[in-house]
Parts: sequence; C-alpha cells; structure tokens
Amino acid sequence: MSEDLDRTRAVWRQVAQIVIGRIKDGTYPPGSRVPSTLELATELGVASSTSQKALAYLRREG
Repeated sequence: MSEDLDRTRAVWRQVAQIVIGRIKDGTYPPGSRVPSTLELATELGVASSTSQKALAYLRREG
C-alpha cells in the first residue's frame, strides 16, 4: 500500500501521521507491532532515516 506524500511538508511528520491513522483504523491493533523502520521506508518510498525519525517521535510521544 503506497501513500501519497506532500513533499512540501516535513515527510517524517506525514509518516508519523500515517502510522497514527493506521493504529486508529485498526490496521495495527493494540498489542501488535508496527512495521520496522526499513519496512515502513520501503512501503512508503521514503529514506529509512525518515521513517526512523517518525517512529522515534511516536515513541517519545507515547
């Protein structure tokens, strides 16, 4: 599944919002793991450092 990203906004924030949306819609149910940095980067077509930054942000935010 590919998402269209707006390259005029911070891509890592958009990746974080995609993950949050998937948690809310049940794609990633409670207790399950979200994809790895590399899996997320590959799926969304972003650099692994971008997905790493997004996931680190989500961990900090809880």
